[in-house]
Amino acid sequence: MTNFLTLSRIRLSVQVMMLVFTVYGGALVGHYLADKVTGALPALSCAYDQKNSAYCVLIPMQHQLHHRVGESIVRMQQFSFDYIIPLGFTMLTFLAFFMVLNKAFCGWICPLGTVQELIYKVGRRMRLPVRRFTQATVGRIRPVKWAVLILLVLVLPLMAGLGYTSYVTGDAYCQVCPSRVVTTLLTANTEQIAVNTADPTAFAFSAARSAIVGFILILAFGMRQPFCRVCPMLALHAVFRRIVPLRLAKKATGDKCGKCKACYQACPMDIHEVAFEFGSKAFHQDCTMCGRCVEFCPDDGMLALKLGPIPLFTASGAYMKRRAKIDKPDGTLPNTKKPTPKAAPAE
Repeated sequence: MTNFLTLSRIRLSVQVMMLVFTVYGGALVGHYLADKVTGALPALSCAYDQKNSAYCVLIPMQHQLHHRVGESIVRMQQFSFDYIIPLGFTMLTFLAFFMVLNKAFCGWICPLGTVQELIYKVGRRMRLPVRRFTQATVGRIRPVKWAVLILLVLVLPLMAGLGYTSYVTGDAYCQVCPSRVVTTLLTANTEQIAVNTADPTAFAFSAARSAIVGFILILAFGMRQPFCRVCPMLALHAVFRRIVPLRLAKKATGDKCGKCKACYQACPMDIHEVAFEFGSKAFHQDCTMCGRCVEFCPDDGMLALKLGPIPLFTASGAYMKRRAKIDKPDGTLPNTKKPTPKAAPAE
C-alpha cells in the first residue's frame, strides 16, 4: 500500500471534516452563527439535528412556501415584498454559493453522501459483492429526483400553506429525508427514528422515513451512493450546472476514449455518458464532481475538473497507474479476486 496522496484521499478528508462541522458545529459556533450559514451549504445537513452548524437549504425553502407564500394567498393579501424577500434571500444565498462550487457540495460536503461512502468502504473491506445499476436501470431512476423535488419540496409545502393538505406536509421532504435520521443519530439523538402516531399522515411519513433510511444504509454496503440518485438536492444542482464555472470538462474528441471505460467504472453514479460522450455532454446532470473519473482516466488531459478556464485536476496516465495501487475503479481493493465460477455438477 502506498502513501501516494490522491484526489480521493483529499476529498475524503474534506468530507469527514464537513461531516463533523455540519453535524456538530452548532455546539462550537453557537446557533446564531449556525443560522447565518444555513443557506451557505446546500447539502443534506438536517435541521432536526440541534447541534449542527448549517441547516439543509430545503427546510427554509419549504417553510417559506408553507408559511409565507401559501398562507398569504389564502388570506387574499397582496403578494408583496414582505413575502417575496425572505424566499428570495433563501434562493439568492443558495445561488451565490452555486456560482462557486455547485455540484461539489454533493461530492465533497453533503454529510449523507459522506456516510454512504464510508459505509461502502466498509463493505469493500468486508469483501461484499458490488452491485451496480445497468444503463437501462439508471435511465429509469434518473427522473425520480425531479419528481421528489417537484412534489415533496415544492408542491406539498405550498398545498399545506393553502390549507389543502395536512400541516405535516409543510416540510414533506424533510419528513422522509434519511439525513434527518442519520445526522441526528450521530449526535446520539434517537427521537427521529420513532414512529409518530399523532395522526395518520404523520404516522405514514415517519414509518416511510424509518424504512427508507434502513433500506439506504443496507444498500450502501454494496452499492455506491444509493440515495444520491433520487436526491432533490442533486436536481437543484443540475438546474444550474451549465452556468457555473466549476465543472467536469472533457475533450471534444479522442481516439482512445471509450475503449477502457475506466471512468464509467469509477463513477459512483453509474454515468455512462462520461465514457461515451465528448465535450459538454460528458458533464451529466447526475455528476457530483467527486473526480474519480478523472483519477482513473489513463488518457492524458482527456478529463479535467475546471474552475472556469483554470484546470484544478487533470487526467494523467502516470497518476492513474499509481492511483490503481490503492483501489480499483469500483472501490474494491487491488488484491480482491473475483470468485471462480463453480463447475456444473456432473449428471
